[in-house]
Parts: sequence; structure tokens; C-alpha cells
Amino acid sequence: MQKTFIKTAKLSLILVYLVIIAGAVVRMTGSGMGCPDWPKCFGQYIPPTNITELQWQPFSFFKKGEVIIVDKTLQVATKDVTTKAQFNIKNWEAYTKHDYATFNATHTWIEYINRLFGALAGLATLVLALLSLKYWKTKKIVTLLSWAIVFAMVFQAWLGATVVYSVLNPVKITVHMVMALAIVAMLLYLIYTVNKTVNNKTQDKKTKQLIIITLLLTLVQIILGTQVRQMVDDQADIVGETAKHLWLNNVTITFYIHRSFSIIVLLLNVYLFYRIHKLKLGLSKINWVLLLLLLEIITGVAMNYIHFPFGSQTLHLVLASLLFGVQFYMVLELANTAKRDKTL
Repeated sequence: MQKTFIKTAKLSLILVYLVIIAGAVVRMTGSGMGCPDWPKCFGQYIPPTNITELQWQPFSFFKKGEVIIVDKTLQVATKDVTTKAQFNIKNWEAYTKHDYATFNATHTWIEYINRLFGALAGLATLVLALLSLKYWKTKKIVTLLSWAIVFAMVFQAWLGATVVYSVLNPVKITVHMVMALAIVAMLLYLIYTVNKTVNNKTQDKKTKQLIIITLLLTLVQIILGTQVRQMVDDQADIVGETAKHLWLNNVTITFYIHRSFSIIVLLLNVYLFYRIHKLKLGLSKINWVLLLLLLEIITGVAMNYIHFPFGSQTLHLVLASLLFGVQFYMVLELANTAKRDKTL
């Protein structure tokens, strides 16, 4: 039972990270409005591949709820209808959530795949919650947290819908990202709680405080990064994809804070690496933290000085979310270990 539960929890974690990766690809390719409605895509469970599928056609059948584009507006079928020779507005109603009515097959399918991963992750967490009922008598926290994750996934899906309805409002995108990290943290806590064995690692109070600080700084960096990303997107819309060297010409103060913060985060983690090895605390994951930080810095430098090479923005965000996960697990590892009176 325990092995099945842990495997399901790990699968859920992997799927949530796949959603984060897919979401990063959506942002990189500008596909956020590839599906202008939610939860369906142009009113369909399987989205269209060609603009002709979204154009009104005479003597054609449309199901209730299907969406078409008419005169640069989205129109929704109010009932199952077989069209006549002329368009009859009585069979349609305007989509009122927003006025974005553009179709790009690539963008549509990228966004659809993102939603598909989200649905799979949601299904995995639901299975996890059902399995957690076995722990109700022995570890209520496991059951309660498992169901909390399910509700968090539902809330996350609702947030995704509000992002679409707002036509990619920057604040809502940031909240959406932070919620994804919260779900990652809950899944890691669940895995740690169920899989917890005798912990031979030694706790050092100052080290634990430093890890918590670095974790919070990483979260702040991610939030700042989403704002910088929005600024870059705005510049890209103005000057175009072919002028990437101009994307950072009109930066805001947020960019400089984000860049300067990265130096503080790096120095703090290097000191943490030194301290952990000096005190022999057994936290080997600090090695992964430094590797992820190094890769994060490389992708950041590449975006700044090599004009946003393909995939660098996506990789930058994914590395940051992985870094957050590793640091959070390190905090858990130190949470219930024996105390030690040794300072550095």
C-alpha cells in the first residue's frame, strides 16, 4: 500500500512539473490564447487544426456550444443546428468573456497539450486522494493533505480559466505560477511524510534558517521573473520576433532587482554549500541546488547577451521551479532531525 501511494504521489509530482514545462512552452511561443474558451477549445473537446473548421459553412452541422469566428468575433452555437444557405444570427450568440478572436493552429495545439497535461495531473491527484483514505486512522494528515491537493488542482484549473478570460493578465499569470509551486510543495511534503524513515542527518539551527531564507529568495526570484517575462513579452509585441536584440532596451526597475537578486541568491547558496559540508550535515541535495543555480545563471546570461536563444526562457523557468522543489525538500529533511550544538 505504501509503495503504491508513494509511486502515485511521485507520478503526480512529475505530471505537475510537466504542466509547468508545458505552461512555460505556452508562454515562450505566445500560445496562451490558443484556446480562447475554457475548459473546451473553441467549444470542442479536440481542437480544430484548420481555420475552415471555425468558419461558418452553409448546410453544415454544428453542435451546441461550438465556437466559430464571424467578422473577427467569436460566435457560440446556442443549440444543435444545421445551417441554411444564409447565416442566421438567431442560432448564435456572441462570446462575452473577451473579444480575442484569432486562430493559430500551432498555438491552439500547444495550449491544448498544456491543458491535457493539467487534466492528467488532476486525475493522478484524485487517485492519490482515494488511496490516502487508507491512512485516515493512522496518519490523518496524509488523507487531509491529499484531498487538499485535489482542491488545489481544481482551484488551479479555475485560475487557468481566469487567465484566459483576462487575455493573459500578468498578475493572474504570476498567481497561477505560484499556485503550481504550492502544489509541488504539498506533494513533496506528502512524499516525505509517508516515506519518512529514521533520519540520521544532523540538524543545525542556523543551517535550517539559511535554507528557509534561500527558499524564500528563490520564490521571490520566480515572482520577479514572471514580471520581467511580461515586460519582455510586451517589448516583443512592439518590436517583433526578428528584433530580439531590442527586447531589453526599455527595461523596468524589476529587471535590475531580479538580476541583482540572483547574485545574492548565488552567494548565499555557495555559503550554505560550504557550511553543510563543513559540518557534515549529510544534505547531498545542496549539490543539486548549486548545479541548478549554475544552469539558471547560464540561461539568464544567454537571454541577456545572446538575445534569447530558442528554449532559453522555458528552461530558465523550469530550472527555477526545480530549484524550488529541491530546496523545499531540504527544509523537510532538516525538520525532524536531532539537534546539534555546533556553530560555524
